[in-house]
Amino acid sequence: MTSSHSRQPFERTHWSMAMHADTSQTLGARDALVELCVRYWYPIYAYLRRFGHGPETAQIITRSFLQHLFQHFRDSGTAQAQGRFRNYLLARLRSFLASDWRSSSSDAVVAELAEPPPDLELRNQRDNAGAQSPEQAFQQSFALELLARAFARLREEARQTGRLDMYEALEPYFAVDPSSTESDELAQRLRTRSIMIVMALKRLRQRFRELIDSELADTVASADELLAEQQALYAVLRECG
Repeated sequence: MTSSHSRQPFERTHWSMAMHADTSQTLGARDALVELCVRYWYPIYAYLRRFGHGPETAQIITRSFLQHLFQHFRDSGTAQAQGRFRNYLLARLRSFLASDWRSSSSDAVVAELAEPPPDLELRNQRDNAGAQSPEQAFQQSFALELLARAFARLREEARQTGRLDMYEALEPYFAVDPSSTESDELAQRLRTRSIMIVMALKRLRQRFRELIDSELADTVASADELLAEQQALYAVLRECG
């Protein structure tokens, strides 16, 4: 699936800022990298769990790895060579694990790394039970984290506009249309007409796609890379079933 919402010209994103850490925007570049990496803590953790590390060790290594990235964030040549953030993150993780990573730990932990995201292990058990490799666990978890972020933004928009009840009722039907009976039941519950249910679901799906593109765009630096990431995302989701 591609989108008509690719930005032309492409706006500055978190990843485009992080890629140019050798410019005068050094502080902003580092902050952008911190924000991106904290967002995608989960796929790193999932990779390490499938690699064979236990839950507590996987969290420790994830924190050490991210801390290492932040300390060496001026290595923009590596970022530019990898292109997209997803590829960069996986390549740097592999390199980190191949090195003497235990010597990379630091007492000065970045504040954003003080606490890991909640429910990492529960999510990993749910999402990656069938993962055949650490790489597959990483790719699946990256895609699912991105979708979770888009869902969270969509829900917050609905809350802010007073449409949270509508959103919660329609969320189970994002992938599969409700039957006519279900549409009637939803309309009755929400005190509206069935046609309004159809229209609201269409709008929510469209906005959800836009938010997915927005999340993806923050991990690339050009419209061409965004298109490639869209294609990669939906390929992974098809594999997930």
